[in-house]
Amino acid sequence: MCNITGCGPQSNLPALTIDPKQRRLFLQGLATLPLAAVLAYPELASAAADTLTDVSLEVGDKKVTAALAMPEAEKAPAVILIHEWWGLNDSIKTVASELAKMGYIALAVDLYGGEVATDAEGAMGLMKAVDKDAATNTLTGWVDFLKNHERSNGKVATMGWCFGGGWSLNASVATPVDATVIYYGRVTTPADELKKLNGPVLGHFGKLDKSINEEMVAGFEKEMAAAGKSDDLTVHWYDADHAFANPTGSRYDEKNAALSWERTSAFLAEQLGDKS
Repeated sequence: MCNITGCGPQSNLPALTIDPKQRRLFLQGLATLPLAAVLAYPELASAAADTLTDVSLEVGDKKVTAALAMPEAEKAPAVILIHEWWGLNDSIKTVASELAKMGYIALAVDLYGGEVATDAEGAMGLMKAVDKDAATNTLTGWVDFLKNHERSNGKVATMGWCFGGGWSLNASVATPVDATVIYYGRVTTPADELKKLNGPVLGHFGKLDKSINEEMVAGFEKEMAAAGKSDDLTVHWYDADHAFANPTGSRYDEKNAALSWERTSAFLAEQLGDKS
């Protein structure tokens, strides 16, 4: 069952076994596959995740980590990806890999200190253990990291799903970014905080979602209006449930996931500008 904190156990998809001798050719072919196809199979997602580089950052007296995917361009805009309540798993890293292929510096951050849940109980425990101030400082630190990266053009967007969708908005309120993407995340930030937003916000929500529902999103739209940000908000509704964009989940909706990704891609291209 899906609710405000996430969905139940992820579906068990058939394993894909790859001969190590064929891995190089496999990775070359991986680059030509649609994102949803890669995400749907654990072996494909694992291979895509392996192309990222682990990076770390000192935030106060704490070391935080993330996974970085780089584009071919010498200078490029950047996107921070914030994971679902499961933690930083191969699915999120795969999306980062896809964004790098599209021409972005993509950084998949970790708010769980390296832990990843495999069931709802574990995910709930990890999510509840997140310290809000520490998470905010972590995300702010990574935004600064990307703005000042030697291959960055200085533009940064945040993107997150469910737990990460709410934190995508939180990060954009905490520090200036150029764009914010929210996939069915908790949106209850008051107007006085939303005034701090520096760029436009794109939200994807499911009509069948009983927690991140029309009442909550309507309240968000009202608060954005009170903050003078109505023109900076675009909301899309889908005939789908919570987590509809996650191919490994039980509520995956292929058609609406593809449509939302198409809209996200166009939004990032428009807001982050020339990626050359």
